[in-house]
Amino acid sequence: MRTVIALGGNAIASDGDVTVAQQRARIGALADAVGELAERGDELLFTHGNGPQVGQLLLQQSRADAPERPLDVLVAETQAQIGYLVADQLESAVDGRVTTVVTRVRVDPADPAFEDPTKPIGPYYTESEAAEQSFETGPVTKPTGESAYRRLVPSPEPTAVLEIDEIRGLVADGVTVVCGGGGGVPVVGEGACEGVEAVVDKDHTTRLVASAVDADCLVMATHVEYAYRNFGTDDEEPIRETDAASLRRALEAGEFAAGSMRPKVAACLRFLDAGGDRAVITTPDSIAAAVDGDAGTQIRP
Repeated sequence: MRTVIALGGNAIASDGDVTVAQQRARIGALADAVGELAERGDELLFTHGNGPQVGQLLLQQSRADAPERPLDVLVAETQAQIGYLVADQLESAVDGRVTTVVTRVRVDPADPAFEDPTKPIGPYYTESEAAEQSFETGPVTKPTGESAYRRLVPSPEPTAVLEIDEIRGLVADGVTVVCGGGGGVPVVGEGACEGVEAVVDKDHTTRLVASAVDADCLVMATHVEYAYRNFGTDDEEPIRETDAASLRRALEAGEFAAGSMRPKVAACLRFLDAGGDRAVITTPDSIAAAVDGDAGTQIRP
Protein backbone atom coordinates (compact mmCIF):
# COMPACT_ATOMS: atom_id res chain seq x y z
CA MET A 1 0.00 0.00 0.00
CA ARG A 2 1.21 3.51 -0.80
CA THR A 3 0.24 5.96 1.94
CA VAL A 4 0.75 9.73 2.16
CA ILE A 5 0.81 11.06 5.72
CA ALA A 6 0.30 14.76 6.46
CA LEU A 7 1.79 15.75 9.82
CA GLY A 8 0.23 18.83 11.37
CA GLY A 9 2.67 21.55 12.43
CA ASN A 10 1.61 21.15 16.04
CA ALA A 11 2.33 17.42 15.85
CA ILE A 12 6.00 18.42 15.57
CA ALA A 13 6.11 21.58 17.69
CA SER A 14 3.88 24.04 19.50
CA ASP A 15 3.95 27.83 19.63
CA GLY A 16 5.24 27.64 23.20
CA ASP A 17 8.07 25.17 22.54
CA VAL A 18 9.90 25.06 19.22
CA THR A 19 13.26 23.80 20.48
CA VAL A 20 15.15 21.30 18.34
CA ALA A 21 15.23 18.80 21.21
CA GLN A 22 11.46 18.97 21.60
CA GLN A 23 10.91 18.55 17.85
CA ARG A 24 13.26 15.56 17.75
CA ALA A 25 11.34 13.92 20.58
CA ARG A 26 7.95 14.41 18.92
CA ILE A 27 9.18 13.22 15.54
CA GLY A 28 10.83 10.22 17.22
CA ALA A 29 7.45 9.24 18.66
CA LEU A 30 5.91 9.60 15.19
CA ALA A 31 8.62 7.35 13.76
CA ASP A 32 7.70 4.67 16.28
CA ALA A 33 4.03 5.02 15.28
CA VAL A 34 4.68 4.45 11.57
CA GLY A 35 7.46 1.89 11.94
CA GLU A 36 5.13 -1.09 11.76
CA LEU A 37 3.71 0.16 8.44
CA ALA A 38 7.19 0.27 6.97
CA GLU A 39 8.08 -3.14 8.42
CA ARG A 40 5.30 -4.80 6.48
CA GLY A 41 6.35 -3.13 3.25
CA ASP A 42 4.01 -0.14 2.94
CA GLU A 43 5.37 2.72 0.82
CA LEU A 44 5.28 5.97 2.81
CA LEU A 45 5.49 9.63 1.86
CA PHE A 46 5.26 12.50 4.36
CA THR A 47 4.24 16.13 4.24
CA HIS A 48 4.17 18.47 7.23
CA GLY A 49 3.04 21.80 8.59
CA ASN A 50 5.39 24.55 9.76
CA GLY A 51 3.25 27.13 11.59
CA PRO A 52 5.13 27.20 14.93
CA GLN A 53 8.51 27.17 13.21
CA VAL A 54 7.70 30.05 10.83
CA GLY A 55 6.23 31.91 13.80
CA GLN A 56 9.50 31.50 15.69
CA LEU A 57 11.53 32.83 12.74
CA LEU A 58 9.23 35.84 12.38
CA LEU A 59 9.54 36.53 16.11
CA GLN A 60 13.34 36.30 15.94
CA GLN A 61 13.35 38.57 12.91
CA SER A 62 11.23 41.18 14.71
CA ARG A 63 13.68 41.27 17.62
CA ALA A 64 16.99 41.02 15.81
CA ASP A 65 18.92 43.70 14.00
CA ALA A 66 19.12 41.60 10.83
CA PRO A 67 17.99 41.97 7.21
CA GLU A 68 14.35 40.96 6.81
CA ARG A 69 13.76 37.73 4.92
CA PRO A 70 10.57 37.43 2.85
CA LEU A 71 7.94 34.85 3.77
CA ASP A 72 8.69 32.53 0.84
CA VAL A 73 12.30 32.25 2.05
CA LEU A 74 11.15 31.52 5.61
CA VAL A 75 8.92 28.72 4.30
CA ALA A 76 11.91 27.26 2.44
CA GLU A 77 14.06 27.52 5.58
CA THR A 78 11.54 25.63 7.69
CA GLN A 79 11.07 22.98 5.00
CA ALA A 80 14.78 22.22 5.20
CA GLN A 81 14.87 22.38 9.00
CA ILE A 82 11.86 20.14 9.64
CA GLY A 83 12.61 17.89 6.68
CA TYR A 84 16.08 17.21 8.05
CA LEU A 85 14.70 16.34 11.49
CA VAL A 86 11.95 14.12 10.06
CA ALA A 87 14.35 12.30 7.73
CA ASP A 88 16.89 11.83 10.52
CA GLN A 89 14.34 10.29 12.88
CA LEU A 90 12.55 8.20 10.24
CA GLU A 91 15.61 6.57 8.69
CA SER A 92 15.88 3.75 11.21
CA ALA A 93 12.09 3.28 11.43
CA VAL A 94 11.59 2.78 7.70
CA ASP A 95 14.83 0.82 7.18
CA GLY A 96 15.77 2.58 3.99
CA ARG A 97 16.62 5.84 2.32
CA VAL A 98 14.70 8.96 3.36
CA THR A 99 14.99 12.08 1.20
CA THR A 100 13.66 15.56 1.87
CA VAL A 101 12.59 17.60 -1.15
CA VAL A 102 12.34 21.37 -0.73
CA THR A 103 9.10 21.87 -2.63
CA ARG A 104 7.67 24.80 -4.57
CA VAL A 105 4.02 25.09 -5.48
CA ARG A 106 2.53 27.26 -8.19
CA VAL A 107 -0.32 29.56 -7.20
CA ASP A 108 -2.50 31.80 -9.35
CA PRO A 109 -1.65 35.51 -8.89
CA ALA A 110 -5.35 36.21 -9.55
CA ASP A 111 -6.42 33.97 -6.65
CA PRO A 112 -8.97 35.95 -4.55
CA ALA A 113 -6.94 35.10 -1.44
CA PHE A 114 -4.43 37.80 -2.38
CA GLU A 115 -7.15 40.43 -2.01
CA ASP A 116 -8.38 39.01 1.30
CA PRO A 117 -5.53 37.85 3.59
CA THR A 118 -6.96 35.57 6.28
CA LYS A 119 -4.11 33.28 7.44
CA PRO A 120 -2.76 34.36 10.87
CA ILE A 121 0.98 33.83 11.36
CA GLY A 122 3.84 34.98 13.55
CA PRO A 123 3.93 36.69 16.95
CA TYR A 124 0.91 37.85 18.93
CA TYR A 125 0.40 41.61 19.33
CA THR A 126 -1.71 43.83 21.51
CA GLU A 127 -4.15 46.10 19.70
CA SER A 128 -1.79 49.09 20.00
CA GLU A 129 1.21 47.05 18.83
CA ALA A 130 -0.79 45.73 15.87
CA ALA A 131 -1.65 49.27 14.80
CA GLU A 132 2.06 50.08 14.55
CA GLN A 133 2.92 47.22 12.18
CA SER A 134 3.62 47.78 8.49
CA PHE A 135 1.54 44.73 7.49
CA GLU A 136 -2.11 43.77 7.84
CA THR A 137 -3.16 42.27 11.18
CA GLY A 138 -6.38 40.81 12.52
CA PRO A 139 -7.93 39.70 15.82
CA VAL A 140 -7.25 36.14 17.03
CA THR A 141 -7.59 34.15 20.23
CA LYS A 142 -4.46 32.83 21.94
CA PRO A 143 -4.32 29.18 23.09
CA THR A 144 -4.79 30.60 26.61
CA GLY A 145 -8.11 32.15 25.56
CA GLU A 146 -6.86 35.75 25.57
CA SER A 147 -7.61 38.12 22.70
CA ALA A 148 -4.71 39.33 20.58
CA TYR A 149 -3.70 40.26 17.03
CA ARG A 150 -1.50 38.52 14.46
CA ARG A 151 -0.20 39.20 11.00
CA LEU A 152 -2.61 38.13 8.23
CA VAL A 153 -1.27 36.79 4.94
CA PRO A 154 -2.94 35.35 1.82
CA SER A 155 -3.50 31.58 1.62
CA PRO A 156 -3.97 30.84 -2.10
CA GLU A 157 -4.77 27.37 -3.39
CA PRO A 158 -1.89 25.43 -4.95
CA THR A 159 -2.39 24.53 -8.61
CA ALA A 160 0.77 22.46 -9.23
CA VAL A 161 3.76 20.99 -7.39
CA LEU A 162 6.86 21.97 -9.35
CA GLU A 163 9.06 19.11 -8.10
CA ILE A 164 6.43 16.40 -8.63
CA ASP A 165 8.39 14.53 -11.34
CA GLU A 166 11.38 14.25 -9.00
CA ILE A 167 9.12 13.12 -6.16
CA ARG A 168 7.52 10.46 -8.38
CA GLY A 169 10.94 9.20 -9.39
CA LEU A 170 12.11 8.88 -5.79
CA VAL A 171 8.94 7.04 -4.78
CA ALA A 172 9.32 4.67 -7.73
CA ASP A 173 12.87 3.91 -6.54
CA GLY A 174 11.57 2.91 -3.10
CA VAL A 175 12.67 6.08 -1.30
CA THR A 176 10.62 7.46 1.59
CA VAL A 177 10.03 11.10 0.67
CA VAL A 178 9.43 14.12 2.89
CA CYS A 179 8.05 17.00 0.82
CA GLY A 180 5.47 19.78 0.63
CA GLY A 181 6.54 21.24 3.98
CA GLY A 182 4.35 24.11 5.11
CA GLY A 183 2.31 23.69 1.94
CA GLY A 184 5.36 24.37 -0.20
CA VAL A 185 7.03 27.64 -1.20
CA PRO A 186 4.35 29.62 -3.09
CA VAL A 187 5.53 30.87 -6.48
CA VAL A 188 3.93 32.49 -9.50
CA GLY A 189 4.84 32.44 -13.18
CA GLU A 190 5.83 29.89 -15.80
CA GLY A 191 9.46 28.96 -16.35
CA ALA A 192 11.34 31.42 -14.15
CA CYS A 193 9.12 31.50 -11.07
CA GLU A 194 8.98 34.16 -8.38
CA GLY A 195 8.19 33.61 -4.71
CA VAL A 196 5.27 35.49 -3.19
CA GLU A 197 4.29 36.58 0.33
CA ALA A 198 1.73 33.90 1.17
CA VAL A 199 1.24 30.64 3.05
CA VAL A 200 -0.29 27.68 1.23
CA ASP A 201 -2.46 25.26 3.20
CA LYS A 202 -0.41 22.08 3.52
CA ASP A 203 -3.53 19.90 3.38
CA HIS A 204 -4.28 20.97 -0.19
CA THR A 205 -0.65 20.54 -1.26
CA THR A 206 -0.74 17.09 0.35
CA ARG A 207 -3.76 15.96 -1.68
CA LEU A 208 -2.07 17.18 -4.88
CA VAL A 209 1.02 15.12 -4.03
CA ALA A 210 -1.07 12.09 -2.99
CA SER A 211 -2.99 12.09 -6.26
CA ALA A 212 0.16 12.62 -8.33
CA VAL A 213 1.94 9.58 -6.83
CA ASP A 214 -1.20 7.39 -7.05
CA ALA A 215 -1.45 6.93 -3.30
CA ASP A 216 -3.94 4.37 -2.01
CA CYS A 217 -4.52 6.12 1.31
CA LEU A 218 -4.23 9.71 2.54
CA VAL A 219 -3.81 10.26 6.29
CA MET A 220 -4.35 13.63 7.95
CA ALA A 221 -2.59 13.44 11.33
CA THR A 222 -3.88 16.16 13.62
CA HIS A 223 -4.60 16.90 17.29
CA VAL A 224 -7.99 15.14 17.48
CA GLU A 225 -8.75 11.49 16.85
CA TYR A 226 -11.77 12.14 14.62
CA ALA A 227 -13.58 14.74 12.62
CA TYR A 228 -16.68 15.62 14.65
CA ARG A 229 -20.21 16.70 14.02
CA ASN A 230 -21.28 19.57 16.30
CA PHE A 231 -17.70 19.95 17.52
CA GLY A 232 -17.34 21.73 20.85
CA THR A 233 -21.02 21.39 21.79
CA ASP A 234 -22.93 19.08 24.10
CA ASP A 235 -24.05 17.18 20.98
CA GLU A 236 -20.49 16.53 19.77
CA GLU A 237 -20.31 13.26 17.86
CA PRO A 238 -17.23 11.59 16.31
CA ILE A 239 -17.47 10.59 12.66
CA ARG A 240 -15.98 7.11 12.51
CA GLU A 241 -17.08 5.81 9.09
CA THR A 242 -18.48 7.88 6.25
CA ASP A 243 -18.59 8.20 2.49
CA ALA A 244 -17.62 11.19 0.37
CA ALA A 245 -21.20 12.25 -0.41
CA SER A 246 -22.25 12.33 3.26
CA LEU A 247 -19.11 14.20 4.31
CA ARG A 248 -19.51 16.70 1.49
CA ARG A 249 -23.04 17.52 2.68
CA ALA A 250 -21.69 18.16 6.18
CA LEU A 251 -18.91 20.34 4.77
CA GLU A 252 -21.33 22.40 2.69
CA ALA A 253 -23.57 22.80 5.73
CA GLY A 254 -20.72 24.53 7.58
CA GLU A 255 -20.08 21.65 9.95
CA PHE A 256 -16.28 22.09 10.07
CA ALA A 257 -14.32 25.14 11.20
CA ALA A 258 -12.30 27.15 8.68
CA GLY A 259 -8.57 27.04 9.36
CA SER A 260 -8.97 23.86 11.38
CA MET A 261 -10.89 20.77 10.25
CA ARG A 262 -12.47 22.30 7.15
CA PRO A 263 -9.35 22.27 4.91
CA LYS A 264 -8.55 18.70 5.98
CA VAL A 265 -12.02 17.47 5.09
CA ALA A 266 -12.00 19.39 1.81
CA ALA A 267 -8.57 17.99 0.87
CA CYS A 268 -9.68 14.43 1.70
CA LEU A 269 -12.74 14.80 -0.52
CA ARG A 270 -10.73 16.13 -3.44
CA PHE A 271 -8.25 13.27 -3.09
CA LEU A 272 -11.14 10.79 -3.30
CA ASP A 273 -12.67 12.71 -6.22
CA ALA A 274 -9.35 12.28 -8.06
CA GLY A 275 -9.46 8.49 -7.63
CA GLY A 276 -8.02 7.87 -4.16
CA ASP A 277 -9.22 4.73 -2.38
CA ARG A 278 -9.47 6.05 1.18
CA ALA A 279 -8.74 9.07 3.36
CA VAL A 280 -8.35 9.12 7.14
CA ILE A 281 -8.28 11.80 9.84
CA THR A 282 -6.64 10.73 13.10
CA THR A 283 -3.99 11.52 15.72
CA PRO A 284 -0.27 10.90 15.11
CA ASP A 285 -0.05 7.98 17.55
CA SER A 286 -2.99 6.24 15.85
CA ILE A 287 -1.62 6.40 12.29
CA ALA A 288 -0.88 2.68 11.94
CA ALA A 289 -4.27 1.64 13.36
CA ALA A 290 -5.99 4.22 11.13
CA VAL A 291 -4.29 2.88 8.00
CA ASP A 292 -5.58 -0.57 9.02
CA GLY A 293 -9.09 0.89 9.32
CA ASP A 294 -9.24 0.58 13.11
CA ALA A 295 -8.99 4.23 14.21
CA GLY A 296 -9.87 7.75 13.17
CA THR A 297 -12.44 9.01 10.70
CA GLN A 298 -12.49 6.59 7.75
CA ILE A 299 -13.65 8.23 4.51
CA ARG A 300 -14.36 6.22 1.38
CA PRO A 301 -15.55 7.28 -2.09
